Amino acid sequence: MARRRGRRPMSRKPALTAAQVVAADPTQPVWVSANAGTGKTHVLIERILRLLLAATPPGKILCLTYTKAAAAEVATRLSTRLGHWAAGGDKALARDLKKLLGKPASTMETERARTLFAATLETPEGLRIRTIHSFSESLLGRFPVEARLAPHFSVLDERRAREIRIEARDRLLAGGAAAGPAGEALSRLAGMLNAEDFSKLMAELDKKRQKLRQGTARAGGLEGLIAETRRGLGLKPDDTRDMVLDAAAEGAFDREALTNAANALDEGKQSDKDRAAQIRDWLEKEAPARAEIFASAYAPVFLTQDGKPRKSLMTKKPREAHPKALDALEVEQDRVAAVLDRLKAVALAEATAALLVVGMALIDAYEAIKKTRALLDYDDLIEKAGRLLASGDGVSWVHYKLDGGIDHILVDEAQDTSPAQWQVIKRLAGDFYAGEGAGEGERPLARTVFAVGDEKQSIYSFQDADPAYFGLMRDHFRATVANAGGRLQEVELERSYRSAPAVLSVVDDIFASETAADGLTWDDKPIHHHTNRDGQGGVVELWPALSPEDAPAPKPWDAPLDQMSAQSPEARLIEKIADGIAGWLESGEILESAARPITPGDIMILVRTRGSFADRMVRALKRRGIGVTGRDRLKLMDHLAVMDLVASGRFALLPDDDLNTAAVLKGPFVEFDDDVLFGLAHGRKGTLWRTLGKRRDEKPEFISARETLGRLLAAADRTPPYEFYARLLGPGGGRRDLIAHLGPEAGEPIDEFLGLALDFERDHQPSLEGFLHWLESGETEVKREMESGRDEVRVLTVHGAKGLEAPIVFLPDTCTLPGERMDPHIHWAGNGDGAGDGGDEFVLWRPSKRDEEKISADLHEKARLRIEREYRRLLYVAMTRARDRLYVCGWHTGKNRKDGCWYDLVEPAMQKKGEEATLETGETVWRHQSPQKAKPDGEKTPSPAPDTEAPPDWALAPPRPEPEPSRPLAPSRPSDDDPSVISPLGPDGGDDGGARFKRGLLIHRLLQSLPDLAPGERQAQGRAYLSRPVHDLGPGEQDEILAETLGVLTHPDHAGLFGPGSLAEVPITGIVGGKDGVHVLSGQVDRLLVTEEAVSVIDFKTNRPPPETESDVDPRYLRQMAAYRNALREIYPGRPVRAVLLWTLGPRLMSLSDAILDASAP
Repeated sequence: MARRRGRRPMSRKPALTAAQVVAADPTQPVWVSANAGTGKTHVLIERILRLLLAATPPGKILCLTYTKAAAAEVATRLSTRLGHWAAGGDKALARDLKKLLGKPASTMETERARTLFAATLETPEGLRIRTIHSFSESLLGRFPVEARLAPHFSVLDERRAREIRIEARDRLLAGGAAAGPAGEALSRLAGMLNAEDFSKLMAELDKKRQKLRQGTARAGGLEGLIAETRRGLGLKPDDTRDMVLDAAAEGAFDREALTNAANALDEGKQSDKDRAAQIRDWLEKEAPARAEIFASAYAPVFLTQDGKPRKSLMTKKPREAHPKALDALEVEQDRVAAVLDRLKAVALAEATAALLVVGMALIDAYEAIKKTRALLDYDDLIEKAGRLLASGDGVSWVHYKLDGGIDHILVDEAQDTSPAQWQVIKRLAGDFYAGEGAGEGERPLARTVFAVGDEKQSIYSFQDADPAYFGLMRDHFRATVANAGGRLQEVELERSYRSAPAVLSVVDDIFASETAADGLTWDDKPIHHHTNRDGQGGVVELWPALSPEDAPAPKPWDAPLDQMSAQSPEARLIEKIADGIAGWLESGEILESAARPITPGDIMILVRTRGSFADRMVRALKRRGIGVTGRDRLKLMDHLAVMDLVASGRFALLPDDDLNTAAVLKGPFVEFDDDVLFGLAHGRKGTLWRTLGKRRDEKPEFISARETLGRLLAAADRTPPYEFYARLLGPGGGRRDLIAHLGPEAGEPIDEFLGLALDFERDHQPSLEGFLHWLESGETEVKREMESGRDEVRVLTVHGAKGLEAPIVFLPDTCTLPGERMDPHIHWAGNGDGAGDGGDEFVLWRPSKRDEEKISADLHEKARLRIEREYRRLLYVAMTRARDRLYVCGWHTGKNRKDGCWYDLVEPAMQKKGEEATLETGETVWRHQSPQKAKPDGEKTPSPAPDTEAPPDWALAPPRPEPEPSRPLAPSRPSDDDPSVISPLGPDGGDDGGARFKRGLLIHRLLQSLPDLAPGERQAQGRAYLSRPVHDLGPGEQDEILAETLGVLTHPDHAGLFGPGSLAEVPITGIVGGKDGVHVLSGQVDRLLVTEEAVSVIDFKTNRPPPETESDVDPRYLRQMAAYRNALREIYPGRPVRAVLLWTLGPRLMSLSDAILDASAP
């Protein structure tokens, strides 16, 4: 059985270290800075347990986690622990409490521990262990009026939020911006951006809409915010593009000096003479003409294409002969550079103003749609919760209503908490250390704040996380607690329970470098790790980075495409890793720390970004028969199964699209091979679909294909999207076909696809065309659970691996740097970033690098520095996923790898720490290794012996014997030989089969319901029921069914069966004897009449024509009625039981004799 490999639960609950004891102390506010693998979640749980043991009511504890998965893990581990306390033995409980408290538990603590599990269940909301978004949603749900929200608001998921943003954009483009400032701004942007870039830019601005609104409010409106941008760029109110006229006007430059410089240049080389000609040409023009060519023809004399000053303005000969000429050129160079910088600043200010005008109009449209429909997105939850808590007496009122208040706040993964989320937490804890809220009063403990995090693992800047806030909030709470006369306990957890000494020593050496450590921590403290796994074997290897130069000589018979694919450095590294893993598994390589062979589930391959490498790595492992999970996140529309489903839907909508039809014919639902498809397509007259119809009888494949595709066409116009695909995948066998072709992993995308079809139908008009358009216009990702116990290699991104671990980790993607696509387009300058004397904050958009001037260049450089710092933190996270073995490798496509990449950071440490080693392949690697000296910690240690207290007497008494039924018996399907029920949605259930099925159901329903009505009302009510559109019945069909039903009810022979005292649809369960033993019976009779004299059981049958005698009745019906009769005889002993079949056609009652039922009994 595969071991679970993910977060390592501390099942053995080792004794807490001194630092962990301080962190878990519920009487003190604590701020924990923890290294990777040091048991942060364990400490969090221990603190919650100690709070509960100290008599803190569960409802007064709030634990905030970063993800739903983390919240579920904490809740599960707490519930498990409390469950053991409630049901475990006294000795086990005493041991656990002693470990937790550091001393023997008192009688009161022991008794309280027994009750905590029930107490948490009885608390209305249970233990509040939630994400900040989930907590904010519940908070707003309880106080919608105070938050100025509609009480029935709902929360948008990412997809629906994107749809509404698109709707807002379309409204803006269609009519709202036709005139006025927004129209002018939109026209300006249209000349600078394509549609895709516009959407990305608006999405980037929308993510900062709260910050944008705050800036607008601070500046006194949008015009004020635009003015701040101009001031930040050092522009005066009258600075415009026309100032280039001033730069070209006489007196703005030294004409005589420039003329003399041109003459001096004539004495130099051809490049000097060309420069002289350009200067003279500019000087000879009138001022307006000079202004027109200032940037395009004159500035290049002094500046390079990217706007940098030219290093050489004159060659050696004229420079030495005319030194004053060089001085004149340098003065002009500085002037031209300053003018162009100012012109660029004006252009940036105008572009930013246009962006802000359009962006605010778009945000206003988006907000208006949400408000009209009572919708909130995830950012709204945080913003509005923060606003609620900041409003007047909001905090006190909320605390009062939240079961008397929150007394203890615990924040997990605090380094990933965004500034806006910290505002919510600060306001929740606002009165913990002020006024009456700071006192203990009737509380068992003083109110506390606890935060645990690791700023070295802050890698979610794209979700607004800022590692600086981990330090800022620590300083804030330190000061707040100190002002209240207390002390914030600051704890550092450095002891790792995860990684072997070899791994941690390399990590320490890498980040001892100033370059690697830059941005890792708030206060630049040195990084130190201590291991709890002393003596455990481990190894770190640095493989040579593969480059194009290392490619073997091409074989002349290889096709060019094959050469490029197989011999690229990336492809060779993939094969090398896959071969290495396959070799370990085949040879039974031993994992020393666990004293067992390596299995696929021990291995994790981490990439920096999702790209082709991960897909090719998965394929390489599959080719070798190695189990692999695939990507941690999958774009749904990129999966082959989904592509096949979409193609099928497209065919049903437009069968004349030959390319799509060919894809469906080649796909898993039809399975034409190339020869069959070519034979159908070549030389055809008309479309593929029409040709297939004309030639359907030529081959069996054509007949089957025509039937399959015909069913798709038939269903397209009359079924909603979900039903269309449910039929294709279910009765049509599509799921089976897809999984047979693509493997079991195709099941998850198929289920997600069907789920999206249901989501679409809930919010849109259910049409197939609309669904496919909706699907293709959005981006749906499937997040796979990588913490499962499946014994498979995991290939995932470092972000996806956060919180996970593996005995063996490969880092193959180490030679690249974050690309420019990671750079923000919109900069939010802080105080001191701009040229304004007030240092106001301002917004700046740089459309492209060529528009960059000094201030925007500085802002871009700062943004780039933040990206590079997170890049190095990502390396820390990646390396600390490894328990025992870490293999660092890489490839690059140029002559040299990028400076400052992960490989460059690791290499110096490995050269210092490791030794050169030669592999079996002859390759030389750098290796740092620690031998296995201690007992393997992967071996299971014996669990403590269970308590041996004597059980009570009743526990030792044997249970009363009970009959053991041979198998369950459902009378409607009493034998394994019975045919399966035919679904009306299946291929055999359509047309007449489906009509019969529906007719029988309707008659049964009427016979069940109409007897409860007065005879005079039955006709009208029956007609009303049958005429419902959902039944799709014509007037003649309605008349026929109603006449047959009323004929049964009004027949004089049946009056007693449907009169007072009779019951409809009566369930019967029990244990009955039979020829082949006893059976558990579970069934439901259509009609039951129980009197003092007898019992009658009636079952309705709608067969046409009905049998004439009981000997002609289907044996299954006889077996069914015999089972009912035998059960009723047990229930009503001493009364005769009459079994009756009522054939609705006629109608006619058929009493079944005991003789035939005895012969048919099960």
